[in-house]
Amino acid sequence: MIERKRKKKKRPSTINTYESHLHNHILPFAGNRLPASLRRRDSMAFIDHLLEKPSLRSARTIVQIFKTWRILIHYMMDEDIPLPANIVSRIELPEIDNSRVSLTPTEVAAAAVAMREIEPRYEILVWLGACAGLRAGEALGLTRACVGWQEDLLYIQEQRQRGKAAPLKTKASYATLPVDHFLMEQLAAHMANFSEPEATTHDAARKRRARGHVEPLDEGLIVTNRCGRPVQSSDFNEKWQRVVARAGLPERARFHDLKSFYTSTLGGPGQHDPKTVQSLSRHARFTETWDTYARPPKIAEGLTVTVFAQAFHSILQQPTGC
Repeated sequence: MIERKRKKKKRPSTINTYESHLHNHILPFAGNRLPASLRRRDSMAFIDHLLEKPSLRSARTIVQIFKTWRILIHYMMDEDIPLPANIVSRIELPEIDNSRVSLTPTEVAAAAVAMREIEPRYEILVWLGACAGLRAGEALGLTRACVGWQEDLLYIQEQRQRGKAAPLKTKASYATLPVDHFLMEQLAAHMANFSEPEATTHDAARKRRARGHVEPLDEGLIVTNRCGRPVQSSDFNEKWQRVVARAGLPERARFHDLKSFYTSTLGGPGQHDPKTVQSLSRHARFTETWDTYARPPKIAEGLTVTVFAQAFHSILQQPTGC
């Protein structure tokens, strides 16, 4: 199934998701069962199996995993494996709470402080999500060459999936994005502190060499792990869950909710008009001319973004407790 998806040039992130669902959930559940022995009750038992896993707290994730199961079943049926016609029909799935988590500036600042305490190198990811609307993969893929320091611009050109460079979600995701100077200050502070891998002791370096350690290539990434390598999404997601707990955010809060915060803050009273907000949030498709540029056209000429400095200035000026 995975090879067929690859041959059809499906998005790498989609294929990675299928592979993760297969290896982490579907294959451990099915074990050594012969495909032809599967029945509808197995589909129902699979949902119960997922619901009992402590690591799967999100109904949305469980539904997505079941969709991969259903795709796999249909693939096997297409290969003429004799399976019941109703094997994935009318399976009761957990209800998804579609209500959004609306974060406040105070909560976003608390998330940044919590990340600073948990993994200081990743704090800037919170600000990139909240003040530029970057998705997690886009923030992890941002490079030094894609920051226009003098113009307060970010050039959104690629993302990282499993540490590897990958295309962005849609054509509309590619953008030359004006950002608040407040975010540029956060980026500058990050680069001043975390532009190099974490220093190691002489003894640790000797042990690394003995193990055949190879120094990572400098890919120009803004955010790397302590060894100077691309951040794995599994590592970041684990840190984000700890941030949610430590900062006292709603339990359902996802990193993507920072993008929603970005959009709602831009659209606040007396700020940017709806069409500008739509463009800055990169929700609409670009025109056909976008790919004629070495870098995509600037979203709005003469536009200066300042709403995030207003939102966070007073909060960050408050003294923090010991």
